[in-house]
Amino acid sequence: QVQLVESGGGLVQAGGSLRLSCESDGIVLSFYTMGWYRQAPGEQRELVATISSGGDTNYAGSVKGRFTISRDNGKNTVYLQMNSLKPEGTAVYFCSAAYRREYWGQGTQVTVST
Repeated sequence: QVQLVESGGGLVQAGGSLRLSCESDGIVLSFYTMGWYRQAPGEQRELVATISSGGDTNYAGSVKGRFTISRDNGKNTVYLQMNSLKPEGTAVYFCSAAYRREYWGQGTQVTVST
């Protein structure tokens, strides 16, 4: 059974940084377009960033310049470096892997305090 496992969430003050990781047990992430999404309470899930198998990246306008998505194929892991965090960034962050079909992780909570 394919699993995506996110880690690295937590509580951070506004202006701080966190690095999220997404690992897989069952698929080789280098073949997949990987994405980070987030869902705040009462809100719809929204795209944060994606990275293609070739390394092309795409960011939501609200995080561009502050967040960086990257992948380490040797470790079968995708990262989301989040700097200059804002309180509106408080959400559950989900990892996705898409190639012919899509897989999702269970999410990791990020809470940004004022």
